[in-house]
Amino acid sequence: MISLDFTKSETGLIPAIAQDFETGEILMLAYINEEAFKRTVKTGKAHYWSRSRNEIWLKGESSGHVQEIKEILVDCDADTVVYKVHQIGGAACHKGYISCFFRIVEGNKLKTVGEKIFDPDKVYGK
Repeated sequence: MISLDFTKSETGLIPAIAQDFETGEILMLAYINEEAFKRTVKTGKAHYWSRSRNEIWLKGESSGHVQEIKEILVDCDADTVVYKVHQIGGAACHKGYISCFFRIVEGNKLKTVGEKIFDPDKVYGK
């Protein structure tokens, strides 16, 4: 197994950046622990650690917007990864946008520039 350094953080988590394999667009940033990484490598689907739920989750488990791993990059310190993914369903963000980075800073305000793909209320039933 690939040895990543999960010891630098008190929580045992390291950042995982999801990037669209074809376009290069940054889709999201999440965190992984060692078990989430193992599941990702084993299944070929992105697994992350939910800090709010305190559990491993398969990206797209409830929405169907799964991330198929095409390539994994590891930084020089082995404490950050980039998952190059094929984003099923076209949207990575739980708010319905292609990318979680759907806003830009304009002066002292945020301007939405991203494309909304789905209605989160309909997908998640909230």
